[in-house]
Amino acid sequence: EVQVVESGGGLVQAGGSLRLSCAASGFTFDDYVIGWFRQAPGKEREGVSCISTSGLSILYLDSVKGRFTGSRDNAKKTVYLHMNDLKPEDTAVYYCAAKQYSCVNNGLLYANWGQGTQVTVSS
Repeated sequence: EVQVVESGGGLVQAGGSLRLSCAASGFTFDDYVIGWFRQAPGKEREGVSCISTSGLSILYLDSVKGRFTGSRDNAKKTVYLHMNDLKPEDTAVYYCAAKQYSCVNNGLLYANWGQGTQVTVSS
């Protein structure tokens, strides 16, 4: 069964840090990029980051550049999103999703989604 599972969300004060994890199973992980998306209440889902199959290329949403860092461990089939200097506007449910080969910002092109993890940043 193809599966991605997020973890690591929580409640943090502004300026704090969290590390999200996305653990994958059931597919050839090395062939898949992993995208991070988020959706805040009343807002559309937006792409936050995408990490290439090798981990050498990572794309970021402009508003998180310099604060969020993606990484992946192909041996562990896990992708991480290190989030620093968190702001209240980062509050959202964060999802990871898998797609073969190349990163795109269109979430509709990602076939496999996790259940999401809540990130809440208090001011």
